[in-house]
Amino acid sequence: MSHNLFNTLQSFDLGNGKSGKFYSLPALEAAGVGPISRLPVSVRIVLESVLRNYDDKKVSEANVKELANWKPNETRTAEIPFVVARIVLQDFTGVPLLVDLAAMRSAVAKLGKNPKIIEPLVPVDLVVDHSVQVDAAGSSDAFAKNLEIEFQRNRERYQFLKWGMQAFDTFKVVPPGIGIVHQVNLEYLAKGVLSADGVYYPDTLVGTDSHTTMINGLGIVGWGVGGIEAEAGMLGQPVYFLTPDVVGVHLTGAIREGVTATDVALTVTQLLRKAKVVGKFVEFFGPGAAALPLVDRATIANMAPEYGATMGFFPIDEECTNYLRATGRSEAHCQMYENYYKAQNLWGIPQAGQVDYSQVIELDLNTVKPSVAGPKRPQDRIELPNLQREFFSAFQRPVTENGFGKMRKDFSKSVKVEMTSKKKATVGTGSVLIAAITSCTNTSNPSVMIAAGLLAKKAVEKGLKVNPAVKASLAPGSRVVTDYLKKTGLTLYLNKLRFNLVGYGCTTCIGNSGPLDANIEEAVVKNDLITASVLSGNRNFEARVHQNIKANFLMSPPLVVAFALAGRVDLDLSCEPLGKDKDGEPVYLADLWPTLQEVRDAMQSSLKPEIFQKLYKNFASQNPKWNEIPSTVG
Repeated sequence: MSHNLFNTLQSFDLGNGKSGKFYSLPALEAAGVGPISRLPVSVRIVLESVLRNYDDKKVSEANVKELANWKPNETRTAEIPFVVARIVLQDFTGVPLLVDLAAMRSAVAKLGKNPKIIEPLVPVDLVVDHSVQVDAAGSSDAFAKNLEIEFQRNRERYQFLKWGMQAFDTFKVVPPGIGIVHQVNLEYLAKGVLSADGVYYPDTLVGTDSHTTMINGLGIVGWGVGGIEAEAGMLGQPVYFLTPDVVGVHLTGAIREGVTATDVALTVTQLLRKAKVVGKFVEFFGPGAAALPLVDRATIANMAPEYGATMGFFPIDEECTNYLRATGRSEAHCQMYENYYKAQNLWGIPQAGQVDYSQVIELDLNTVKPSVAGPKRPQDRIELPNLQREFFSAFQRPVTENGFGKMRKDFSKSVKVEMTSKKKATVGTGSVLIAAITSCTNTSNPSVMIAAGLLAKKAVEKGLKVNPAVKASLAPGSRVVTDYLKKTGLTLYLNKLRFNLVGYGCTTCIGNSGPLDANIEEAVVKNDLITASVLSGNRNFEARVHQNIKANFLMSPPLVVAFALAGRVDLDLSCEPLGKDKDGEPVYLADLWPTLQEVRDAMQSSLKPEIFQKLYKNFASQNPKWNEIPSTVG
């Protein structure tokens, strides 16, 4: 039932000659309810939900007035009843919620009632991405092998999910082999603006995965929650949370040549961890934020859990419309989207002084340098030239100080190993044993993925190879990545360095890195070696990536390829060679690193809206193994 509290139910131009209804924040301010145009954009979007869902029961007029008068700095005691527009789930945390829905239907049926009255009241999308493991790697058939094993292990779960797809009208499943939930959300599920009964409203959500915040890069309010909160949201209940402080991060400058969005994300993570933003909203603003491509914004927003914030939010602007258009959303939808946010006075990234924040933190993007993070925590950023020294220091530091507690004399320890494949390798302190281009954090960003491919191309052309001890893998967050890497001819070079496709899922980023070569793993354990993994993921706690690899470093995809070529992390890639070319001459990182123009040219030639439309059309029918699984009806 619609209402017209404070005369806020207004009309706006849909862009197609028709008009739509919306709950107007400018009208709410004009009614004298509060200084809404001074509120952080993220708070205003939550306020719209509170206003629209006013019913004087779950959401009261007092809730609307209280949030409309949000103060930057005051004691937080009030809880906000936030009714989200939709829910996203991944399979590990989503299956229990489907079990609950099934149990409720069963209970209703036993009471002699129609079980179909149990139905999620908001759209729910579950993306199967947590079940694939890197059992096979470094070969052309790795993807097929891993998919086969995944379906063998999870057949019963998948059969249950297929039942859920047909049983509930508002419950949809994105099958295995399509992508990672947050990248699929960004590229396909997100609409930016939704409508029901002729009323239009912002796309908002909660998800059962902490990195749901990736969608904040598209100006969509959303974050990760527990199963109980997600289930409440599915059943139309508000998600309650304490009125937050909002930390504004004022971005200036621009990313320099040789620096990636990953480097910015790691810098932001370190900066905001120190600022103690746990439980707070973070909102990026200023000319630097406005200049960032949307995929870079998404990379930064994805790591909000690592810097401790509830959200890492970028407001809505023309770059958002451009992204929606570039990823295959219709022109009519993009026009409606833009008109809606302009009508709400939510269009454009704020500049300094336009919005009130609880605290403002400055970051000049010109100061960001190539970095990695580790060896145990994502906030422990290390500038690339300092990695050798920092790794040596961590080797000797006490475990209580995030070190490994080893003796200096053991740093040079190494052993020769004959692998099960009969290849020979030397494994020692700092040896890279896993090199994984993985995780939605980075694989959703074509600039860093293409940079990895271009670096691989230059390396292959110079005759460089990856040490046989390195388990290399490529696990993109969507099939779009595979398409543009093939179109640019870069897949060939990644494959030559054994970065073969292993699956479309979280894989190494969540610890599904699979087994190492048995003889290598035995040598590591027997000799208590401090070896390393390098990955383009978002978390690197000890034993998360692999139980026997103790040093784990987060970095951009091109750096993952570079360290795989070097085969070790105890070196300074800014001045030491990572290998030798065909003529025995040293090859440095600078010789391989692609320019921004090279990356842009490759992106322009390979990324088209039609690809997104094609790959996200009828995807449920594009996986034969999924179609082979029988589904119970009812």
